Amino acid sequence: MFFICSASAQYLGAVIAFRLFDQLAPASVAWLRVIAAALILLIFSAPRMLRQGKWSRAELVSAATFGIAVAFMNLTFYLAIARLDLGKGVAIEFIGPIIVAALQTKTRRNAIALVLATIGVLVLSGFELGNEPLGLLYIFLASACWASYIVIGAKVAQLNRGVSGLGVGLAIGAVVIAPFGAPQSGPAWSSVSILFACLLVGLFSNALGYGIEQTILRKIPVRRFSVLLALLPVTAVVFGFFFLDQTPTLIELFGISLVLAGVIAQQRDVLPATSETA
Repeated sequence: MFFICSASAQYLGAVIAFRLFDQLAPASVAWLRVIAAALILLIFSAPRMLRQGKWSRAELVSAATFGIAVAFMNLTFYLAIARLDLGKGVAIEFIGPIIVAALQTKTRRNAIALVLATIGVLVLSGFELGNEPLGLLYIFLASACWASYIVIGAKVAQLNRGVSGLGVGLAIGAVVIAPFGAPQSGPAWSSVSILFACLLVGLFSNALGYGIEQTILRKIPVRRFSVLLALLPVTAVVFGFFFLDQTPTLIELFGISLVLAGVIAQQRDVLPATSETA
């Protein structure tokens, strides 16, 4: 249930962002999204940060690496969905989590789940290759960043810093991607409505969405989290259909269904207690 709430928040933010692309460059929307999320999280976690005291160098490095991965994931994802349908793009992007889960496969059922999800992603990728190669390139870059997000995010979630680790990381990430987002951000600074929309995108997609995922990562193994992420394409298709008039074709529905089948197969997998708490 937490994960469904996270997915809904993320793609509500994506719908708002998509509608901003006519007024502001996708890279600038991504940059302002990261800035907004960092500010929200840092303000929210300020009292706890003051109580916990100084950060160690290792904690700062982990948070910074995580924030940079998230910032580039947001940047490349927005560049991709400016060219691809939301649900299709998210499904293709899932190849990153698939690889992470594959490296941690422990049971036959989980292997079958990964095969199903991989075939689904390949179906969607092959369908898009001839239509939007640049969009496909961006979504695969986002996929690589997503894989990094999962692996590094699991470590950041264990720092016992609450969402402050995410806030500090995103602040650093915003600085790193500024050369991509700042040059075309002019229209935002002269429009209160655009800035407010970017604030909402940061709130829903990063502050709420990723904040909830950090809580989940403290409770379940990375392997299970990686495959559970396959619920995201389904959520993205629903939001794309109802809010962006993006109707998937039968072949796209087939690919997304395979990804969902992977989730169902994996969720039925029962692991020993020692594996679940690793």
